[in-house]
Amino acid sequence: MTEHAEHPEPAADSDDQALERVIAIRAREYRQAAGLSVGEMAQRVGISKAMLSKIENAQTACSLTTLSRLARGLDVPVTALFRGLDDEREAVFVPAGHGARIVRRGTRVGHDYAQLGSLRGAHKRMDALLVTLTESSEVFPLFQHAGTEIIYMLEGVMVYGHGKSSYTLRPGDALQFDGEGPHGPERLVELPIRFLTVTAFGGGAPH
Repeated sequence: MTEHAEHPEPAADSDDQALERVIAIRAREYRQAAGLSVGEMAQRVGISKAMLSKIENAQTACSLTTLSRLARGLDVPVTALFRGLDDEREAVFVPAGHGARIVRRGTRVGHDYAQLGSLRGAHKRMDALLVTLTESSEVFPLFQHAGTEIIYMLEGVMVYGHGKSSYTLRPGDALQFDGEGPHGPERLVELPIRFLTVTAFGGGAPH
């Protein structure tokens, strides 16, 4: 008996049907990767060849016992059989040197802010910037915003303030803080300075 050439693909149907389709795809993929025929896999798992064929064609629901047997026979965790069930997730890719330049409060000559992407969802929002400082300045703006921010130093040395505290940041240093507290560079010690800053917000939009 020849195997079906077409692989079942997830469709916009019920949760149960979507689960069956994903399990069908994963079971077939892992079996074929192991170089096993339907008959060989059925014998290894301890189920009938007809049952395995139905599973791989999304024609039947799998019990927890059957799923466990399949996972053991394929030498993968049970959760591997559900891979691809989640909805599509947002991602942003920014090639090196292609981050959108933005102007923010305090932007001046020698202060460059490159937007590396912003993720917005029903319950989250995240903004990432690559900041490059090449000119010294006597006065720096203080920022305040919702969310939690983390700074990761890439190049140079600077003194960064948050609230009443000051931190000397060097390449490889990281500083994480509450964005509601006044923060910003206090002194540029060694130029040029480059650092990655990522702010994660809660469900609401940032101020």
